Amino acid sequence: AIGLALLGGMVLNLMPCVFPVLSIKAIGLVEHARGDRRTLRLSGLAYTAGVLAAFAIVAGLLLGFRAGGTDLGWGFQLQHPAFVAVLAYVMFAVGLNLAGLFSFGPAIGLGQGLAARGGHMGSFFTGALATVVATPCTAPFMVTAMGFALAAPWPVAVLVFQALGLGLALPYLALTFLPGLARLLPRPGAWMETFRQALAFPMFGAAAWLVWVLSQQTGPDGLAAILAGMVLLGFAAWAWGRGGIVVKVSAGLALAAALVLALREPTLPAPATAATSAEFEAFSPARLDAARAAGKPVFVNMTAAWCITCLVNERVALSSEGGRKLFRDKGIVYLKGDWTNRDPQITRFLSAHGRNGVPLYVYYPPQGGPVVLDQILTEASLRESLRP
Repeated sequence: AIGLALLGGMVLNLMPCVFPVLSIKAIGLVEHARGDRRTLRLSGLAYTAGVLAAFAIVAGLLLGFRAGGTDLGWGFQLQHPAFVAVLAYVMFAVGLNLAGLFSFGPAIGLGQGLAARGGHMGSFFTGALATVVATPCTAPFMVTAMGFALAAPWPVAVLVFQALGLGLALPYLALTFLPGLARLLPRPGAWMETFRQALAFPMFGAAAWLVWVLSQQTGPDGLAAILAGMVLLGFAAWAWGRGGIVVKVSAGLALAAALVLALREPTLPAPATAATSAEFEAFSPARLDAARAAGKPVFVNMTAAWCITCLVNERVALSSEGGRKLFRDKGIVYLKGDWTNRDPQITRFLSAHGRNGVPLYVYYPPQGGPVVLDQILTEASLRESLRP
């Protein structure tokens, strides 16, 4: 399980969730690659410490809530609209910082550190942020490791989660400790300022995606609130860079108002209780049991709006013309469970199949037991899995 967790953490670096944060560290790596080796190595260690600390917190929360009788899964924090809103603010603010709209003074390391200019404390917080944004993604090898961890005694579980974190940090750590790899990086120069500003756009993209997730969780009212909050946050960043006590107070008030909008109690959209599409029906244990009792083949898709892997699989396989035709031709009842907001029924279904996160794809043939499909789907793999 530790080996699988280590591999899964390394693969997480290739997932689109983590790319925006890793791109921030790229410029810091280039800046220090041909400089002081000790500084570069300490930066790598600080980044790794941030990743491991964040994974320890996530593991502690998962295990603590589970010991108290509450089932949570990987990415559980993204089921809370307030957390999604604040994370969208963070991504947006980091993008504004990289674009040069504002900067913090030397006494504040976090903002500059996230832009690879704030020393080892900045590297630490960048590692923590990388962990937070990695949670919407699940990678190959991770599922088996996490399923084992959450059923094991807590010291073993924490060790597996730390191996997952080490895998996430390992590529960057290797670049900071192996001079031969660092020498392959381009030389610092004037191009770096343009590169730094260009890195703002992956952050803006991540913020836009999180706003879309929030719109799925809270509906139009929540979307309006977060967009208004981003306008206030943009004003706060602009005002902070103007100087003067009155302007800085205005920036602080705008930031406070943005946080109030982010932390407001959302009006959640009503959950779907009937068929929501001609292609699928909303999942419920009763509907699953009824379809199986009628001798029909059933395909269950457990997904969430914040799960990028789920969205890619939807587009590539499940919602493609070939995928829809496959379900129609075989008369398969397609049930879709939406875990964007917390749903105990879905959490129990995941746990029953040894999972604690999405995506999860389970096929129930007319006869025989359920078949759990791979996390990465294509039309070809879907067709192969649904063979009689």
